[in-house]
Amino acid sequence: MLATNSEENRTVLVVEDNPDNQQLATWILEDEGFNVTCVDSAEEGLELLEVQRYDIVLMDISLPGMDGKEATRKIRQAPHLKDIPILALTAHAVQGERESIIASGVDGLLTKPVNEEELISHIHSLLAR
Repeated sequence: MLATNSEENRTVLVVEDNPDNQQLATWILEDEGFNVTCVDSAEEGLELLEVQRYDIVLMDISLPGMDGKEATRKIRQAPHLKDIPILALTAHAVQGERESIIASGVDGLLTKPVNEEELISHIHSLLAR
């Protein structure tokens, strides 16, 4: 069956150091027909973005080594990557931190635990731009 106007072949890079959160994101996104790649660090994510094309990035903010805000700034500085949608996922969206995350250049922010419908809705919205 040919997919028409579906998310089939749409690719998502999940930058998340928690294996349980990686698995949950993968289940949710694959159920929607996305092709999902997970990496454990911002550094790995940046390396992959140089060699593979992704339609959207789900970026954890609290990561070992480089955090998600710094990784987002680096992506926004790269001319060939600057327009890729980035959706931040964080458990630490306290006042002040939220503004700092948005200022890093993300296109949206969801707090963990992530609501499945809200996540899919945000992704569809960002991909429709």
